Amino acid sequence: MDLCGTTISDPVCLQCGSTRVKMTFIAKTFYDLKATTLEGDMVDFNVFRGRVVLIENVASELNELQRRYPHRLVVLGFPCNQFGYQENCSNGEILNSLQHVRPGGGFQPNFTMFEKCDVNGTNTHPVFAYLKDKLPYPDDDPNSLVQDPKFLVWSPISRTDISWNFEKFLIGPEGEPFKRYSKKFPTIDVEPDIQRLLRLTKT
Repeated sequence: MDLCGTTISDPVCLQCGSTRVKMTFIAKTFYDLKATTLEGDMVDFNVFRGRVVLIENVASELNELQRRYPHRLVVLGFPCNQFGYQENCSNGEILNSLQHVRPGGGFQPNFTMFEKCDVNGTNTHPVFAYLKDKLPYPDDDPNSLVQDPKFLVWSPISRTDISWNFEKFLIGPEGEPFKRYSKKFPTIDVEPDIQRLLRLTKT
């Protein structure tokens, strides 16, 4: 649903009459998705069947969650430069930036990192087009939006847009998007929901 209150799939806004910009194709299922790692390898999400998946930009707590659940949880990191241009280095420089700048302190991800991508606007990566379609708003902050217009560097703007870095998406073991969390929700606090979904997985 967009800012006028109609759905993204509508070709013309029924309230203002404007023609919509064509949006990214939305996959039918989570397992139809693919993405390219920082090393240039294409990953077919079909390999994640039967496992709980947590998707986020990058946060140091992701390492701890992956360490606690090394076999049944998959953590996927997607760098993005649409929020304050905080990820303005090249794909080849991202790991070094994580280690020395943000979060710094020698941080080295123990989870899969993907190439930098857009999560909003015309060039939204298919992974985030799918996730935003299935989970339009963060569960803990359904009114979450970018407040300062100068940070709106993409178009078109949608009510379902990711508002800032560190929004998180949790996907169940059958590929069903389970919950979306706002940037304010601590990454480590997703653990109870991870445990809930892990109880549904086959041991």
